[in-house]
Amino acid sequence: MAQPMSGASAWGDPVRVTNESGRGPAIIVCEHASNFIPPALNDLGLEAAVCESHVAWDPGALAVASIIATTLDCPMVAASISRLVYDCNRPPSAASAMPPVSEIFPIPGNQNLSNGERSERVELVYNPFHAAVGSVIEKRVAAGASPAIVTIHSFTPTYHGAGRPFEIGILHDEDARLADAMLGRAGAFEGLDVRRNEPYGPADGVTHTLQKHALPRGLLNVMIEIRNDVIREPSEQTAMAGIFADVIRDAISCCITPVPHKTQEVGDA
Repeated sequence: MAQPMSGASAWGDPVRVTNESGRGPAIIVCEHASNFIPPALNDLGLEAAVCESHVAWDPGALAVASIIATTLDCPMVAASISRLVYDCNRPPSAASAMPPVSEIFPIPGNQNLSNGERSERVELVYNPFHAAVGSVIEKRVAAGASPAIVTIHSFTPTYHGAGRPFEIGILHDEDARLADAMLGRAGAFEGLDVRRNEPYGPADGVTHTLQKHALPRGLLNVMIEIRNDVIREPSEQTAMAGIFADVIRDAISCCITPVPHKTQEVGDA
């Protein structure tokens, strides 16, 4: 049985907002930015190696997200607590929000959670995170902007023993405008295998942040997945962030710029 939580003060801030006054075209979100597990939870009963692995967070994602946000002068909202404690890209009703098993790893501290323990994690992690995302969006909208919502993730090269031979996934829910525009810029991803809705898609429940914040407001949105072995080193993170900063900027511009209409001349057939 997991230990009860002792209050937000023992956990630190579950969310970090940077460059909130940024005037760039997007809001960058990183739900799996941290592998921090509050000490009161005793690492959820896991060995240190598991806590450092992709099971607990998305390695490299925060670095890439931070560089993109800085390059484009965008606000960034990042989770400060491991997704094993609460996965901020899942609604409270989802079993995977506090997973009893992650890939092949049982999570002892998430076994047999009571309704009270689950509610406590929602109050201490999920609600503050999504309140921060919503607040940043509303401030940009109040300033007259229509920011795109861009979430940054990384994925492991092998999952349940199956290899993933591609490097990039561009994910979307029912609104594919921004994803389509990004996928249309194949030249920017030279040498990289880029796929739509891989390694996950909406059916896997991974578009919660987009569903909660972007779709109801009609905002452009996309989820980016990067294989974590190509963003291990700072130089790789910088290079990948540079590619995506250009692609995001150009794709957003394409989506919001009306296509010129050719006026029919007299005599045209």
